[in-house]
Parts: sequence; structure tokens; C-alpha cells
Amino acid sequence: MPADNRNVFVNCPFDDDYRDFFYAIVFTIFRSGFYARCALEADNAADNRFDKICRIIRDCRFAIHDISRTETSGNPPLPRFNMPLELGLFLGACKFGGQAHRDKTCLIFDRDRYRYQRFISDIAGQDIHSHNGDIGTLIADLSAWLRDQRGGRNVPGGQAIRSEFAAFTETLPLILAGRGLRSEEMTFGDYCSVVTQYLVLTG
Repeated sequence: MPADNRNVFVNCPFDDDYRDFFYAIVFTIFRSGFYARCALEADNAADNRFDKICRIIRDCRFAIHDISRTETSGNPPLPRFNMPLELGLFLGACKFGGQAHRDKTCLIFDRDRYRYQRFISDIAGQDIHSHNGDIGTLIADLSAWLRDQRGGRNVPGGQAIRSEFAAFTETLPLILAGRGLRSEEMTFGDYCSVVTQYLVLTG
């Protein structure tokens, strides 16, 4: 995979309760000079979701996996295993994808550092990061990891990005209004475009 590939696969929950974390991840990725990719990219009813995820993983040298949301829900109550599945796909690509995928690398988050051992112990030995349900901690760890991937070039520290994300979040409703969009109408593509616009204007 080309050394200049800066695509980052984002594997995390997409529900309302996680939305602020998701937005923080995407903002931090773009602010650090990378490009966020995920399963929420352009909708195509003729596209198989699993195949789509495989293509995105194929195209990404980096990945962020948050496996913190595996609680049971529904009736009968069942766990949510999309995130561990996509983590497995990415690790499988690293292992069996040949020379083109051997330099893939990823960051894995959970709420607590050793919680994963209770439901996905086969990844023991991986360096799992704990964000403790705190967005600031997530931004700090993610930005430090991304800074390492770029050799520290033009990537600010976590505290700086956290402050920038807070300022962006306050400005976001005005940016959306200028585009004739409501927050509930914003797609992943919209959000990426808005983040890019904001970073260019404030950079």
C-alpha cells in the first residue's frame, strides 16, 4: 500500500448516543491531515454493505476501531458485534492480504483497557486504549497515534485539537444554516465537507 495513503477506516457505533464521539473522531482525523472513511459513505441500494466495508478496508492503510459498545439490547437481548466483526476483517487483511496490506495499522479503543478480554479475548496482546467514555481522552489518544503515523509533521497535540473541536462544534449550526441544512439532515459526506471547509477557513 502506498506510503502516502492517508485513508483511515472508522469502525464505531453510529447511533445518537455515540454521535459526539463519532464527530470528534472524524474531526481529529481531518485535523491531523488524514481522510476519514466509513460504512456511512454514499448510499447505494444496489450495494451489499459487507462488500462495501471490505472495499473501504482494502483502500485504507489506517483504522480506528471502538469496540466499547457491545451491550445487549432488543427482545430478546442480543449483543452488538458489528464493531468486532469489522475489526476482525481489518486484522485479517493485515494478516492475509499479502504484501499490499502488511503495512496496515490500527488503533483500538474500549471503555476500559481490559474489558475486551471478557468478550473478544483472542485479540489479547493488542495495545487497547481506554477512553473511559470521555471525548477529550479519545481525542488526545487518537491525535497522538495519528501524529506518530505522520512522524509528528503538522499534527497538533490533543489539547489543541480538543479546543478546536469545541470551537467547531459551536460554529457547526451556523455553517449548516449557511448550506441550508439542518443537523438531522447532515450525512457523513456533509460532515466531512463541513469539517474540511472549516479547517481551510481557520487554518
